[in-house]
Amino acid sequence: MSSKKNTEEELEETKDVKEPTEKKKKTSKADKIKEELEETKLQLAEQKDKFLRLFAEFDNFKKRNVKERLDLMSTAARETMVALLPVLDDFDRAKNAAEDDETTEPFSEGVMLVYQKLHSTLKNKGLIEMVSTGEDFNPDLHQALTEIPAPSEEMKGKVIDTIEKGYLLKEKIIRHAKVVVGK
Repeated sequence: MSSKKNTEEELEETKDVKEPTEKKKKTSKADKIKEELEETKLQLAEQKDKFLRLFAEFDNFKKRNVKERLDLMSTAARETMVALLPVLDDFDRAKNAAEDDETTEPFSEGVMLVYQKLHSTLKNKGLIEMVSTGEDFNPDLHQALTEIPAPSEEMKGKVIDTIEKGYLLKEKIIRHAKVVVGK
């Protein structure tokens, strides 16, 4: 019996030893699962942050792209307008010469209609003629070709004569006015 008793005691001791080891294993498995869960949560938070930043960046790109396209469309005809400006200048000179009392050369009604049609078509496409004569000289709008003595005190620093008109296309300067300034 004593050997049976010893064996039973040994079994109980081993059970006691096994139980904490099993608890440790269960605890360590639970800890590992918790650690993995925390790590997964951190990775998810990082990925979510990256996603949000990328989404915001893409949204900004789309907005910038739309704005650039609208700008491009609004000034797409710029080269054409710039190419037509010398023709418009020639029409202006011919019209002014024909309206001069000293000339005998008439400005025919047909040519006047063509001039008006060209002028109104370009205006409808966004071309705006700058009015310079009598205005204060502004280097952002005007290109001073020369300075002459002002005919009066109030004309000092103002545009006395416009040699070549300036034009805006949808509020952007496509050609500066070439002017004579009073000093």
